[in-house]
Amino acid sequence: MKKLDKLVIKSFIGPLILTFCIAQFVLVMQFLWKYIDDLVGKGLNTWVLIQLLAYASARLVPLALPLSVLLASIMTYGAFGEHFELTAAKSAGISLLRFMKPLVYTVTGISIFAFYFSNNLLPMANLKFSALLYDIRHQKPTMAIKPGIFYSGLDGFFIKAETKDDKTNSLSNITVYDHTSGKGDDHVITASGGKMIQDEDAMALTLLLENGKQYREMDPKVPTEKNTYQMVSTSFASWEKRFDLSQFKLSRTDESFFKDLKQMMNLRQLYGEIDTINIEANNLKKGLMGYTKPYLNMQKYGIDTLKKETAVTPVKFDSVSQLMSEYPRAKKIQIMEVAMNNARNIKNYADVTSKQLDFKDHDLVTHMVEVYRKFTLSIACLVLFFIGAPLGSIIRRGGLGWPLFYSVIFFIIYHITSLTGEKLCENDVLTSFSGMWLSTFVLSPIGLFLTLKASADSKIYSTEYYRNLIHRYFQPKVKHT
Repeated sequence: MKKLDKLVIKSFIGPLILTFCIAQFVLVMQFLWKYIDDLVGKGLNTWVLIQLLAYASARLVPLALPLSVLLASIMTYGAFGEHFELTAAKSAGISLLRFMKPLVYTVTGISIFAFYFSNNLLPMANLKFSALLYDIRHQKPTMAIKPGIFYSGLDGFFIKAETKDDKTNSLSNITVYDHTSGKGDDHVITASGGKMIQDEDAMALTLLLENGKQYREMDPKVPTEKNTYQMVSTSFASWEKRFDLSQFKLSRTDESFFKDLKQMMNLRQLYGEIDTINIEANNLKKGLMGYTKPYLNMQKYGIDTLKKETAVTPVKFDSVSQLMSEYPRAKKIQIMEVAMNNARNIKNYADVTSKQLDFKDHDLVTHMVEVYRKFTLSIACLVLFFIGAPLGSIIRRGGLGWPLFYSVIFFIIYHITSLTGEKLCENDVLTSFSGMWLSTFVLSPIGLFLTLKASADSKIYSTEYYRNLIHRYFQPKVKHT
């Protein structure tokens, strides 16, 4: 490897790692902002949060990697142009394409890794993330009794305390509604003071109440008046209630419940599902043909479907009315009713089969979307590199200023066209191929145009060039006499 190639690769790797880390950090912050309500108050330990963030970061690589390749390529070649290193290379007879050659190989290697990541690592990360997030969402909040607010986290109990000492877990003016009987507010407990004792190892909470009363409604054996119940009131010096807190412990769901989702599959599994969908669709079509075949062949055996004989002499007729005229009126009505019932059965069966086939077609499209998604990430890295490298050599600005501005613009175009193409193919407006490759079709000509312009030392970014162009066309013309 020549010194020039080492210089270019070394200058590219640093900004690539930096921009990738920045992009990942911004996207992870966006993830936390989106799911903050599902995480707060669940008492999650540090290891669970680290796992969740690791799986979420892996799922965000398809967004962060193309952006980092685009921004790093603009920064690298912008810095070369700003420090006149591109000019020196061209003076030595080195073209821009030769200057880009080492990074073409580097980005190609990144694209191969991106494909491996999308096909093997990303499905596993999606599976782990979905299972863990499902468990967190379905976990009950931890014990968090706040002064003056009813706490309903314990099944069948509503607890309120006017004041609470967080250091000693002491409570005052306590009210407890016991709904475990399933008959509403038939058991109420009040106390002047109390204390909570939580055993983390046994996953149990003991509530000690002092100097209180409890009120319980009793079902009358012989009702005397409507909606009239007996009530028993008792006083106590101390009252103890033990609650099971195992419901607040994070329980892990079996990941096999999520493994059949499209996002959790690699190419081999996706193609296997696609073959299954095609077989099921063909079976539905064969079933429809088999169901309607006896009715479609009625003309071969005659219109009278009420005959039970297996062998019927074929009937030749010019029209239905001519054949129906041979039967009495009662027989005609009977034949028409059977025909109408057969028509309804065929229509209902065809409608149900049509909906099932539509579902299979949509399922096939979504599976093909996931197949093409495995390739679009790797190709996007190459396409955005061929936009970023010539654009950096044209603008000749390094750092994070102008490169970040241009990279954000082109990344927004890439992201919007990708989402638009995916939605269009899911709505059957475009095929799964054209929809998923829409962003590549849009950005590839832009990359080719910028590469050609940068190789020819185009002045498309020079403000002086456009100023002279405008001045040439709008300056007043002087007539010579």
